[in-house]
Amino acid sequence: MERTSIKRVATLENLPQLLDFAAFSAEESGLDMKRIVEVTLAVEEAVVNVFSYAYPYGGGDVELICSKDGDSFVVEIIDSGIPFNVLSLPAPDITTSIEERSMGGLGIFFIRKLMDEVSYRREDGQNILQLRACPK
Repeated sequence: MERTSIKRVATLENLPQLLDFAAFSAEESGLDMKRIVEVTLAVEEAVVNVFSYAYPYGGGDVELICSKDGDSFVVEIIDSGIPFNVLSLPAPDITTSIEERSMGGLGIFFIRKLMDEVSYRREDGQNILQLRACPK
């Protein structure tokens, strides 16, 4: 599988195209259906976070770059929004009742659970969230 990418305006209307691209790329990389679903869920959560928080003043893009690294499938989610390392958030306390929990944080928790590796870097004015899925 060669490195492929898609770039769209960061709006909910573009979510289906982005998810279809991620799922197709994961399938092309050789992942099984269970892993493809997990990758798609993780990408959805990350991309919706970009839509919701990266561009508080409007206007901006999100790019997905998919590649294969050995046996692993890698997705980089790139935006030029405000600097924000989602991995810096503390893990949510999932032992408390829903009523007692503070809002937010579960999406990143799910991404970390679904993916084998998750990393963040800020480079050239861009947030780059990298998700890595290994075959199981």
